[in-house]
Amino acid sequence: MTVPVVSVEDVSKRFGAVQALRDVSIAFHAGEITALIGENGAGKSTLMRVLEGEHRPDAGKVLVDGQPVQLTSPRMAHGAGIRVIHQEPEIIPELTVAENIFIGDIKARAGLFLDRADLERRSLELLRTFGVIDVLSPGQRCFGLSPALRQLIEIMRALRPGARLLAFDEPTSSLTEDEAQRLFRVIRRLKADGVAVIYISHRLREIIELADRCVVMRDGSRVADEPIAALDEQRMVRLMVGRPVSDLFNRRERTLGPVRLALEGVTTRRVEGISFEVRAGEIVGLGGLVGAGRTEVARAIVGLDPLLSGQMAAGGRPYRPREPADAVAAGIGLVPEDRKQEALLLMQAVRDNVSLVVPDKVSRYGFFSRRRERALVARHVAELRVKTPSIDQAVSKLSGGNQQKVVFARWQARGPAVLILDEPTRGIDVGAKAEIYRLVESLADQGLAILLISSEMPELLGLADRILVMQGGRISGELAWREASEEAVLALAMRSGRETIERRVS
Repeated sequence: MTVPVVSVEDVSKRFGAVQALRDVSIAFHAGEITALIGENGAGKSTLMRVLEGEHRPDAGKVLVDGQPVQLTSPRMAHGAGIRVIHQEPEIIPELTVAENIFIGDIKARAGLFLDRADLERRSLELLRTFGVIDVLSPGQRCFGLSPALRQLIEIMRALRPGARLLAFDEPTSSLTEDEAQRLFRVIRRLKADGVAVIYISHRLREIIELADRCVVMRDGSRVADEPIAALDEQRMVRLMVGRPVSDLFNRRERTLGPVRLALEGVTTRRVEGISFEVRAGEIVGLGGLVGAGRTEVARAIVGLDPLLSGQMAAGGRPYRPREPADAVAAGIGLVPEDRKQEALLLMQAVRDNVSLVVPDKVSRYGFFSRRRERALVARHVAELRVKTPSIDQAVSKLSGGNQQKVVFARWQARGPAVLILDEPTRGIDVGAKAEIYRLVESLADQGLAILLISSEMPELLGLADRILVMQGGRISGELAWREASEEAVLALAMRSGRETIERRVS
């Protein structure tokens, strides 16, 4: 067996009373993609910070080419060829693509002027190597670039001469399918070039598609290190959380009440002829490929996209929102796809985020009451088991799963009749997903009408009472949960043409 490029042996790290890593040993080899999976708090991020030189282990050692090294700073880790690509790319928007790639390594002419010709030449070589010359140019400003392109720029920066181990932390959490496939091609090229790759993701199908082997962490320890061929999604989940994937859902018949939300022929600039109903106590899934129009349906319902034609009703009354405030007044809540950009005030406290849509419930005689606010927020935070030191903690300091629970707590405090969930478990770990699933089922049992938009097939099949499948901005079919399967959903999602195929299963 060849000597690993980088390895850790019996590494432990404690923060106060929390044992973040416990006797962890993993080897990373040249030309191999190692997936690293586990729930939030399993130790993945702490291990990356040890490799990156941000944390020094309390015990154990880090080895490069079999020799122990002391990584006391990110600069030392970079010098050893270790680079970590974080979930949020660190790009300076005002600089050009070339300047961002070679920041800190831009040559000067006559000691005074930037050597623009050299910068452009080196940038063009990288852009051609990565196959992105058609979408990026050296002189292009980085302001407004998509997450995928910002990420590629950071990868190219990390791959300056000397990169030997490259770690990707949740790289596809905000990428489209096409962008993700472009990234996978880049990662496979790195593997072919002999770079050791660490791939961290909650998306288990990506791992099966991409990785050579998989290391599973739980509670700070390594619990498995196996070839990817020996694993499937169910075994991965069992290793991460100690229970099979089927246990994440409580599939059963539900008792349905009156219609809470109805759309008839709804058309906007992005969707056409959308008609369906959601009843009290019902979970209606909305499936389809990226770009099929699922989020656009949600935007129409809450007043973000104006109706060109068609009608809606909420609670049996005609409903035509002009802005999201109209949706809130009509008893409709939205948990959006991008919680950080569209739902949360990240620098504000948990308390402020939960009480955002309930001013009437935190006032007394028309005056704001801090006591009422704290009591209301504390109750819902406790009910949803949000892990936070206090309700005064900034939301930005919470894990992704707990941030999502804060959004749910907001709507639970409001008490809507209809709740729209757009990718409710995106970017959160399996354990947090299980809690979100239990919460969604509990809300349906309490009589909420729920519209669930999801790209996670097990999520749709496990939660929805029936699934509406979208293709090309229209609903192409409907499946009752007993008849639904991954193959049936995909067949409707990939149907060619724009005709509406009605398939109703009672």
